[in-house]
Amino acid sequence: MKTRWVQNGVFTLLEDATAALTPPSNGFYWIDAGVEDLELLQPLFHLHDLAVEDCLSDEEQRPKIEIYDSHYFIVINSIRFDDEEIFLRGLNIFLGKYFIITVTKQKINEIRALKPFLWEEEVNSADRFMYHLVDLVVDNYVAVGDRIEAKIEKLEEDILMHTKKTHLNEIIGLRSEVLWLKKVLVPQRDVIGMLNKKDLRLIDHQLQKYFGDIYENAVKIVDTFDTLRDLMGNLREAYQSSVANRANEIMRVFTALTTIFMPLTFITGVFGMNFDNILGLHVAHGDEYVMAFMALLGFCMYVLFRKKEWL
Repeated sequence: MKTRWVQNGVFTLLEDATAALTPPSNGFYWIDAGVEDLELLQPLFHLHDLAVEDCLSDEEQRPKIEIYDSHYFIVINSIRFDDEEIFLRGLNIFLGKYFIITVTKQKINEIRALKPFLWEEEVNSADRFMYHLVDLVVDNYVAVGDRIEAKIEKLEEDILMHTKKTHLNEIIGLRSEVLWLKKVLVPQRDVIGMLNKKDLRLIDHQLQKYFGDIYENAVKIVDTFDTLRDLMGNLREAYQSSVANRANEIMRVFTALTTIFMPLTFITGVFGMNFDNILGLHVAHGDEYVMAFMALLGFCMYVLFRKKEWL
């Protein structure tokens, strides 16, 4: 756990969380904590029991906002995509008048990437800190959506060029990830909408208008993942169509080869009968003539099939 006093974007590291109990004359306190630190933080900042229980729960929490007397409890999800699987990491935020507590179970990249923004924007209040943090989280969803779309395009190209059995597993896996993520995006969009429209005394009225811009991005993200879901359906149809076309192509080749060998099999069958009075049976070099005729016949049929584009 790290406790920082933030003044106009400049950080001052404090010894412990008890130093943040006195309201600062300027700026605010930011406590970056893990769930194990809540036992100490709850009595110090009078964090609500239900909010702490949600943080400690092993179950995945849906995005939400809870309003208590002295603070707000906000849950949003950070996203990470490693080209194989989508990971969501819960970000729990306790927002007070002069403090903000971020509680996570795993490291979240947006928190580490936030510091330059705070310094550049000279952030001096907890609500503005939360605004920049939520903005980074939502922007990351946009980046992940772009990467998933690029992966879908590459999969589609690979399927059209050379279909593999592994493609189906990739399609099913990615589609299930997108559908699962879609269930999270809607409540997260609604939470951001509440930050924009609901009367919240701990968030500056002018700042709430900026949350409207984040809300618009969240709406676009939901629409984007709706589109990605449809693209995954189209990609599966393309895979099935490609497999069917490939099977038809193979069957066409086998059929053409079978047709070529049918007359050759007939000739060998005739001359293989156990009779003495067969035309050409006793002709000198007759076997060579028959083999040459069979080769010529097979070659002519092959040329014909190639001309007809059957092979």
